[in-house]
Amino acid sequence: MTSPDIRLIAVDMDGTLLDADGRIPEGLWRLLPRLRDRGIVFAPASGRQLATLRRQFADAPVELDYIAENGAYVVRDGAEVSSDAVDPAFAASVVRRIRGLDHLDVGLVVCGKRSAYIERADAAFFAEADKYYAELAVVDDLTSVDDEILKLAVYDFALAEDSVAPELFDLRETHQVVVSGQHWVDIMNPGVNKGRALSRLQETLGVGPEHTMAFGDYLNDLELLQQARYSYAMAEAHPEIAAVARYSAPSHTEAGVLTVIEEFLAR
Repeated sequence: MTSPDIRLIAVDMDGTLLDADGRIPEGLWRLLPRLRDRGIVFAPASGRQLATLRRQFADAPVELDYIAENGAYVVRDGAEVSSDAVDPAFAASVVRRIRGLDHLDVGLVVCGKRSAYIERADAAFFAEADKYYAELAVVDDLTSVDDEILKLAVYDFALAEDSVAPELFDLRETHQVVVSGQHWVDIMNPGVNKGRALSRLQETLGVGPEHTMAFGDYLNDLELLQQARYSYAMAEAHPEIAAVARYSAPSHTEAGVLTVIEEFLAR
């Protein structure tokens, strides 16, 4: 079988690349120079902020490209490829709406270019936000944040798909609302998603979907997989993701992403 001409690999983080303990598999550091030598760009594609991704990949032996904030921020070689900031008035309306959800145990992260911001500061919520935002500031009033706001992320201590998400789906009339994990719902400008971000990165690199491999597991990875000819759903992927992907990969707990890439490089 002829090996596909892969020039770009985009990889979701949680439930995809990261292991059961939320760590990057050690084997990736050995793979990255091999990919570079084959002319293949490796791009983490995550709902996490850019600063967090850079911290996680600080030990990477090669320069990486990044799709951050679920596609609202794309960076190549340290330079911005694209960003998509929401209107401050809309962001303030979401802040007020989340404040009014007294019947739910939720917290809001306002995700800016420079930092992420929270006004709920109890230990339980702070710990969850701190996992994903290396730059995180506690403020008195989220409606007064002075930053370009790329995304609003709602954390629900219950299952977000059944709990807070239905409370926000009416926002889909004007904005992108996606369940990005078991406990997270992300709100962004219309059309913002990982697939659109991948398209912008492909345009910058001069490659198309036929030269792209992508891995994902959850609903915010849907468009990412649709933008890649070689699309892989992880073993425990959401049913909608498994239905869209052309191929399946072993579990993230078994370093499934690395297994697939190793098999490709061995062809």
